[in-house]
Amino acid sequence: MKKIIIFSLALLSLTACSDEDTNANIAPVETISEGGLFGNAENPINVGGPNQQNQVYVNLSEAAALPVARESWDLGFYSGNDFRVVINGSLLMAVKQLETSDITVRQNADPSVAVGTFQVENLEYVDNPDGSLSGTAFGTIATSEEAAKVYLVNMGNEVPDTAPAAGSVNTAGDPRGWKKVKIWHEGETYKMQYGDIDVAEYTEVEIAKTPGYNHTFFSFTTGGVVNAEPEAAKWDMNFTTFTNEVFDGSGASAGAYFYSDFIVTNTKAGVTAFMVEGNSAAYETFTMETLNAGNYTFSSDQRAIGANWRNVIPLQLYDDVFFVLKDGAGNVYKIKFISMLNTDGERGFPLFQYKLL
Repeated sequence: MKKIIIFSLALLSLTACSDEDTNANIAPVETISEGGLFGNAENPINVGGPNQQNQVYVNLSEAAALPVARESWDLGFYSGNDFRVVINGSLLMAVKQLETSDITVRQNADPSVAVGTFQVENLEYVDNPDGSLSGTAFGTIATSEEAAKVYLVNMGNEVPDTAPAAGSVNTAGDPRGWKKVKIWHEGETYKMQYGDIDVAEYTEVEIAKTPGYNHTFFSFTTGGVVNAEPEAAKWDMNFTTFTNEVFDGSGASAGAYFYSDFIVTNTKAGVTAFMVEGNSAAYETFTMETLNAGNYTFSSDQRAIGANWRNVIPLQLYDDVFFVLKDGAGNVYKIKFISMLNTDGERGFPLFQYKLL
């Protein structure tokens, strides 16, 4: 048995406009932020404290920040020219391709399909941490129902609400269970079948791309499309928990691991960044002339800021580094982090300064 539902985020977000609006075709005057502070009362970054229940999208040029509950979505269907599907790494999700193409076949949970097993093989079950679409765990999306394989989906962990000791985090709660999923595309439309792993029944949905956005997001909890990210041109940095690659003491990969206090850059919309080794004085004197005269390379790895601004063992903010970010419109900012704790010593309260170069 199956249910068929059609979703389009564009239909959910249409707004009416009048033909009599004489200003409809006049572009608004845009004021680019010269800089300031983020994480204070005026410009809060509502990560949510040590449970870090939100992903916060920061737009430097508009001095704006949008918090989104990280448990609000599960899959992101890419809206660009390619057909790719990302998983919610902020919840420790992982997926594995199965041999079958039959969604009605019952499946069993597989404990190896998980984050934090310290096995290098688990990297194939998560999206490439650098953010490249060529490295998504769902791989190349099939062009027909017959060719599409079923994937076993570890839904990761719930967002807990129990506060940890000061200086610690509690970001991974109880397991969220498992799903089986099958995805293909017909023309410009994604199609997906999904269900619980221990039953034959499934639901089939159609998901349209959303122009102007990186992805169209889908939630298994609500059974539909959700708004979980600003327009692609409206954010530069995302404060989030994150599934990254970790390395052992010898430098060898130990597979996928879960990070808190992480920052990704919006590389899908052309945002790039790099780290500079230098103290507060170096930050203050860094100008466009410094940038142009130096040997600096902007990185398209979404982890260019990543965890490079702080340490957790021991817990410390790095005061000898800062970052330079170029947004999709070409505006260049320098960024220096001031704190990762509130006055009570609790994590999940980042504070940074930034300035337009």
